[in-house]
Amino acid sequence: MILNKQNLSICFLLFFSALVFSQESKKDSIKLNKLEEVVITGQYNPQSIKKSVHNVIVINKEQIENQAANNLADLLNFNLNLTIVPNGQSGKSTISFFGLDAQYFNILVDNIPLVSDSGLGNNIDLTQINLDDVERIEIVEGAMGVEYGANAVSGVINIITKKSSDSEWKVQAILQEETISDEYAWFNKGKHIQGLNIGHNINENWYARVGVNRNEFAGFYNGRQGKDYYKNDGLRGFDWLPKTQINTNALLNYTKNNFKLFYKFEYLNEVVNYYDAAVRANIDTQSQTSNPSATDRIFTTNRFVNNVSVSGRLNSGANYKASVSYQDQKRHLNEFNNYIITNERSNETDEIYQSSSVFFSKGSINNLVKSDFYNFQLGYESRFIKGFDTQASGDVTEQDKEQSQSNYALFSSSEVNISDKILLRPGLRYEYNSTFNSKLLGSLSARYLIKNGFELRANLGNSYRTPNFEELYYYFVDSNHDVRGNENLKPENGFTSFLNLKKRSWIKNASLLNTLKFTYIDVQDKIDLAIVNQTPLQYQYINVNEYKLWGVTLDNSLKTDNWTFNMGATIQGISQVANDEANSEDKFLYSFQLNTSSTYQIEKWKTSVTILLKHTGEQQNYSATGTDTTGNPTFSKTTTGAYNWLDASFKKSILENSFQVTLGARNLLDVTTVDVISPANGGVHSSAGNGILLGYGRSYYLKLLYNLKF
Repeated sequence: MILNKQNLSICFLLFFSALVFSQESKKDSIKLNKLEEVVITGQYNPQSIKKSVHNVIVINKEQIENQAANNLADLLNFNLNLTIVPNGQSGKSTISFFGLDAQYFNILVDNIPLVSDSGLGNNIDLTQINLDDVERIEIVEGAMGVEYGANAVSGVINIITKKSSDSEWKVQAILQEETISDEYAWFNKGKHIQGLNIGHNINENWYARVGVNRNEFAGFYNGRQGKDYYKNDGLRGFDWLPKTQINTNALLNYTKNNFKLFYKFEYLNEVVNYYDAAVRANIDTQSQTSNPSATDRIFTTNRFVNNVSVSGRLNSGANYKASVSYQDQKRHLNEFNNYIITNERSNETDEIYQSSSVFFSKGSINNLVKSDFYNFQLGYESRFIKGFDTQASGDVTEQDKEQSQSNYALFSSSEVNISDKILLRPGLRYEYNSTFNSKLLGSLSARYLIKNGFELRANLGNSYRTPNFEELYYYFVDSNHDVRGNENLKPENGFTSFLNLKKRSWIKNASLLNTLKFTYIDVQDKIDLAIVNQTPLQYQYINVNEYKLWGVTLDNSLKTDNWTFNMGATIQGISQVANDEANSEDKFLYSFQLNTSSTYQIEKWKTSVTILLKHTGEQQNYSATGTDTTGNPTFSKTTTGAYNWLDASFKKSILENSFQVTLGARNLLDVTTVDVISPANGGVHSSAGNGILLGYGRSYYLKLLYNLKF
């Protein structure tokens, strides 16, 4: 039945697109200007999205408000080719982008990569990125290695923050209450968010803003009994760990003539509480009493970000921009024996669990030659990273393996305007890395504006992914295990090819945008854990695998004065080759996604209604399910079930738009655990313990936002 629905959806989508692609484009300058958003990611200078050499997907502030999204994980759940990967037991949510995990693309804030537990720009916990001060988000698909270096194999996500205000003073207060499934109480259940932002135009050149946001997630019980439960029956604790985040930020922006400068400070404090389900009775035989206890943990993350950026134009006409950033993130682990009834502690330890300190600098200059035909860009980038990850090193070592790594790069690209319609951009980047061999990266991008509203873009390029801390330094050896990292690993090499065809049309008062995308990604020397010795059995991370993906994506967007409708579908084929395994399968396995959204504006009532739906089809991969006669593993398909995610919201503005009320629901179809079917056991796992915990069920929210301008 699911397959039939998918086929029906694809047929409808192809029919709708064919209809739209056949329409003649009517030139309407007013409507055209409304569509041409200005983008900056991967561009020499800010320019309209139509003239951009890269295909850029823009999520604006209105879309963020319609979803009442507090962090990046709330927002990106409905984008095609993006899959949110939550982990209820760590509290983190990351992204799979074109089937590759969060290590293969960069997350930037104002073009500067953001620090994480174990790196810079990649593997970011999306729940830690607050959206209160965000103006828009730009997503660029494809290899961006020339512009952004390592780990930009599948693309970049650039978060653009607000740097100006349309009034002398602007005060924004936010209050948001949200259920977690059917769990809610004022203090110890549900989700509670408060925020305050104050912006001030000091004069015509200076703008300042400060903000604070507190987000308390009280945890998802899902049948568990919470922290005060003291029976040893496996029900203590939470299915989804509780955590509290406090985000603070400050920004100072200066603009005069052809010069801009801004400084941004950000501090994040996050506390995640883990309550162990294994309870010790601690019976006193003499007094016939017990004092139950459990080993609990508190994870505390502190992140400091200091960014300074300048940009401008010289008298010669050349444009320049430069950024300097110092960022530090540390995660503390406080572990103790918790006496549940008395709240006393014993055997307490407190140590820094993970640490990353980063110095980053990047600069570029272009428009050195006064020519309408030719332009080129020269740039540099430097990174110095120092840190350790106790967990990734392996608990057996009981040591912090602090390591440092420096990276220096020079890059250059040129733009050749063959005509008003055809633009080519070749680029090269040379990187020196203190740990790995130097790399030479290349790319070629092209844009062709065809008649009748057609736009054709192509992107070819390579990038690479550096091994993470666990792959390099993991060590876990005892009488039953021998699993080790490998300090001799080399970076993975990725090649991507993107082809993008757009069609812009106007029918009466409606604008239509249709996009057809073809994607190919090939990652060589992919790192994986492999058997390096049969007797005794030993595992080690080695460069052994290969990953291939091809995909076709179709997006359709219809806009009128008061209505926006989007519908899209994508199909992907993924092949993963395990070269060290005699029985490995390299066949392509296919998956399907469908999304649709609609927003209707009732201007008379200053009201908007939004509905978002995403269908993620079955996903398959080969997993080891046994051994052959020679002892080599045999592989069979494991299938993760399909699921649908549906959100809806109602937003109302009153008091001349100074007060905004948003009512909504997330996960209306009540998804929690996704089934996994494995031939090894011949059945379906649907319990929280065996399936994949994907969500915490249907939730409802109320958001109140107050804007005071004077």
